[in-house]
Amino acid sequence: MQRHRFARYLALIASIALLPTAARAQAFGINEIGTCAASRAFAVTGSPCSDASTIFWNPGVVSGQKGWNVLAGVAAISINSSFVQDTTFAEHEGDVPLALVPHLFANYAPENSRLTYGVGVYVPYGLTSQWKDDFPGRFQAQKASLASVYVQPNVAYQVNDVWSIGGGPVVAHSTVELIQALDLSAQATTTPGVTFAQLGIPLRTEFGRANLNGDAFAFGAHVGLFARPNENWTMGLRFLTPLEFEYEGAEATFTKTATGIVLPAGNPICLGNPAACGGDANGTADIDAILSAQFTGGGALVTQEVSTKVTHPAQIQAGFGYSGFPNWLVSVDYAWTGWKRFNELPVTFSGPASGSNRVLIEDYNNTSALRVGAQRMFTGGAQLRLGFSGIASAAPDETVTPLLPEQDRAYGSIGGSYPITSKLTVEGAFLRVFAPGKRGRIVERDARTQTAVQLNSGVYDLSANVFSISLKANY
Repeated sequence: MQRHRFARYLALIASIALLPTAARAQAFGINEIGTCAASRAFAVTGSPCSDASTIFWNPGVVSGQKGWNVLAGVAAISINSSFVQDTTFAEHEGDVPLALVPHLFANYAPENSRLTYGVGVYVPYGLTSQWKDDFPGRFQAQKASLASVYVQPNVAYQVNDVWSIGGGPVVAHSTVELIQALDLSAQATTTPGVTFAQLGIPLRTEFGRANLNGDAFAFGAHVGLFARPNENWTMGLRFLTPLEFEYEGAEATFTKTATGIVLPAGNPICLGNPAACGGDANGTADIDAILSAQFTGGGALVTQEVSTKVTHPAQIQAGFGYSGFPNWLVSVDYAWTGWKRFNELPVTFSGPASGSNRVLIEDYNNTSALRVGAQRMFTGGAQLRLGFSGIASAAPDETVTPLLPEQDRAYGSIGGSYPITSKLTVEGAFLRVFAPGKRGRIVERDARTQTAVQLNSGVYDLSANVFSISLKANY
């Protein structure tokens, strides 16, 4: 086989492996940071929850409770996905495992001080896209997994009776993994100008799998502003800076899949290169034997390194809350994510594919979300919470893929809290994620001239159930 064709293919799959780091903030973002926020559909920047998760949702909030406030919890996220192909009408279901996403926050407010000190550990980007072995889009991605953990020290300062401000640095660590099938039909043979498809090998004939793993650190900052102009109204604003991840030395490994294909006598491979057929130009061609050389020694499909640079975009969220109704709090927030800057993805190899470095086209759009929440307070400290939010898709129509079948979606949430003791409170929430379905592709986009009409070949459906639980301690 021609090495440059394999190298080009490696560049493609490596770039996809690293794509989820950027592509999942709006589409694959994990907003379920703090159970109170989840139960109010994340409308908490202008009307914060009374716990330490304000370090994420509004770093400018000064704790109203003196002493320590600690919040620890986990969100269990169950994703349901499917793809219905136009030509076969076959429905291929996703195979995504249950994801457990933790969060931990601690705030300390000294007596007779305008300052609050805290630290948060949370996961704003993550989840897994995974499909079964017979999924036709597995040549784009069978599994794509991401986890980005943020650590944020925070200081908030009460400027006066109305305003407070705060923020802190962010140190983040991200890991990515991709498992992807390799398509034999698209590869060139040892005979110049002849591909395996021209020899009758069907489209999407798997001859191997690639597994790519990488990690990177990034640094940024998070700031917030909060105001309480009167007894009933509150307002807030937060800004999370972009974080740039440079994946240096990500590893790509490859395993061979037996095809069982033997081409009969007189095939172009043996005629053009008798050495590939034991020196017999009129012999048969054992495809698996021929391919084995690509997975060892000087072959293109050997373990090698790849690097890229991806930026998590800026986030802005603003909102307000109103508590003038007896025992009720109502909040409305607007959130914006600056995905427009994610339009291309560079890929650089340091192994056999180093001659085929490339830039992939993504062309994402900025996105917006509208979030509405309500909270009912009861005698004794118990609370009931409700919420709804709508989120616009970041991906254009031509970038809806097996990695992430991105589409507009809505969240409906319900939850509450109950004080176990005077110092310990348990919180729970349930969210249902709805999406209308969206047409997408299972092939790669090679040029901006390719449109969604040309590329897309089926419909992706996506939904999710999220359960969140936290314990809050004040002392």
